[in-house]
Amino acid sequence: MKTRYITLIALTLLVSKAYSQDVHFSHMEMSPLTLNPALAGANSPMQGIINYRNQWNSVAVPYSTIAASFDARFNDNKRQKKGIIAGGINFFNDQAGDLRMNTTNVNVNLAYHLILDKTSTLGLGIYTGYAQRSISPDGGKWGSQYDGTSYIAALSSGETFNNPSFGFIDAGAGILYTYKNGSGYMTQNKQRQFNWGFAMYHVNRPNYSYLDTGNEKLYMRMSGFINANIGITNTRGSILPGIYYHRQKTAQEIFYGAYYKYQLTEGSKVTSFSKPMSMSIGLFHRFKDALVGKFMFEYDMFAAGFAYDINLSSLTEVSRSRGGFELFLRFNMPDSQGMSRSRI
Repeated sequence: MKTRYITLIALTLLVSKAYSQDVHFSHMEMSPLTLNPALAGANSPMQGIINYRNQWNSVAVPYSTIAASFDARFNDNKRQKKGIIAGGINFFNDQAGDLRMNTTNVNVNLAYHLILDKTSTLGLGIYTGYAQRSISPDGGKWGSQYDGTSYIAALSSGETFNNPSFGFIDAGAGILYTYKNGSGYMTQNKQRQFNWGFAMYHVNRPNYSYLDTGNEKLYMRMSGFINANIGITNTRGSILPGIYYHRQKTAQEIFYGAYYKYQLTEGSKVTSFSKPMSMSIGLFHRFKDALVGKFMFEYDMFAAGFAYDINLSSLTEVSRSRGGFELFLRFNMPDSQGMSRSRI
């Protein structure tokens, strides 16, 4: 029991520290504008996604995140263009624990994808936005309220937050290279698609402190990824591997794995009587943290998915291996001109 109590304290401290890092999703490919601002317009003429994540439900007040993004191309109807101009907007709200540590962020994205040839594009994206951060100190339990044997809520916490709510401007940029070649028809299934991206978030290092005299700056986040869509020739199956890396000060995340996608129906190319339909099952690993199972179902322009994190870290004693779950819904307009270069 004592060991469990100590572990719970360690978990609380760890999560509090981790909260100073950016929000993240296990469905990283379905939260494109928090992965790389250059992904605006890279997938299709128009795309909208809603995400929801809930975690640490087994050990404390759950930590929940909801996000939404929309991106579209501005010049998709223009023929013989040398590049794709696109924009996007993304929103997220994250609330954590008893202190109700709350962050709300809205960003606007602008991207340009240079068409290198019939198979490749090189994109550059930037974003800027505004974030609001707040905390409710009365909801916390502090060390000064523990008398050595028990917790006494009536004791003073001794904590002072001069700035429990504040806002800041945020900015960043990213680069994206994509390659796509081959047929995606079920009769051939020779498609080969590869994507590489690198981005820097919070390049302006905004103030991130709840104290008027605090000098806590939000650290820059580096994000890199490589993923692919590789058709298994003359079958209905495809392999979709991916590796994602994030680093923010000393905190880092390495996330890797693969989906297996099975095309149930191809969909009519001329009429609308038959709609494309597929399902995907994935297994990913967050290094030194969790094993993540994923499922995705796609029908025509719509997709829905589910992910569940199985905690494998030293915190399993209190988490009982239960990390968190995610849901997403996506609308994705098909690319009638064949200019879609990115799986994400």
